Amino acid sequence: MTTPPAAKHLTIATWNINSVRLRIAQVVEFLRLARPDVLALQETKCPPGQFPTRKLADAGYPHIADNGQKGYHGVALVSRLPLEDVRRRDFCAMGDARHVSARVSGIRVHSLYVPAGGDKPDAAVNPKFAHKLAFLEEMKDWLTREAARAAPMILCGDLNVAPYECDVWDHRKLLRVVTHTPVETDALKDILAASGLVDVVRRAYPAPRPVFTWWSYRGKEDWRVLDKGRRLDHIWADERLAAACEAVEIWKQTRGWARPSDHVPVMARFAP
Repeated sequence: MTTPPAAKHLTIATWNINSVRLRIAQVVEFLRLARPDVLALQETKCPPGQFPTRKLADAGYPHIADNGQKGYHGVALVSRLPLEDVRRRDFCAMGDARHVSARVSGIRVHSLYVPAGGDKPDAAVNPKFAHKLAFLEEMKDWLTREAARAAPMILCGDLNVAPYECDVWDHRKLLRVVTHTPVETDALKDILAASGLVDVVRRAYPAPRPVFTWWSYRGKEDWRVLDKGRRLDHIWADERLAAACEAVEIWKQTRGWARPSDHVPVMARFAP
């Protein structure tokens, strides 16, 4: 099969929406304002066959590849451009809907949702944390093989790890908190190094600049005042595409919308 020519520009956004049907109006509004070519969604919580395709098509996004699951997990790609060669991977043989990918204008785009890992960062007593570590180990092997194909690729999603000190509001206080423990951050950095992919958000906003994409629902304090955030949402690209990344935007304003997701969209513009 002949690979179609790459688009002149390609804008990719990623967003853990925390129920696509509950927040479809927010998705449509974001698409209207930001106009990405492709939106990768995570935690759609939408059973197969119930994705709100009609409303997205009416918004100008008729091409959808979803991997759904009732009540939990779920990922999707929502696109203005045709999606080809849709693939879904089952990590850790759990049957969870955590991955979907498709080729868009010659570029393979992945939407991935890494397990949260529960509250206690101890694999011996917390099966959810053990699952997360196993998932990250499998992700390393898989992504290294994917990157070795030398085909253009972008991986984005809620990776549920804030890998650097400036990815959390307080590095020392969160060292024993799931998402920022050394075993998790080291694992994610190892994946990045082994795959040869580039963290385009951190390239656009170099350390030590703080960058957050998630603010907890917990607590009664105003999240905007305290700003106790973490960077859990990522966009990675192969080196050639990363070098062509013209801009990265963090849509923090969506966290202040009515009934918001606790995550905000991250968007990157490429000139491949």
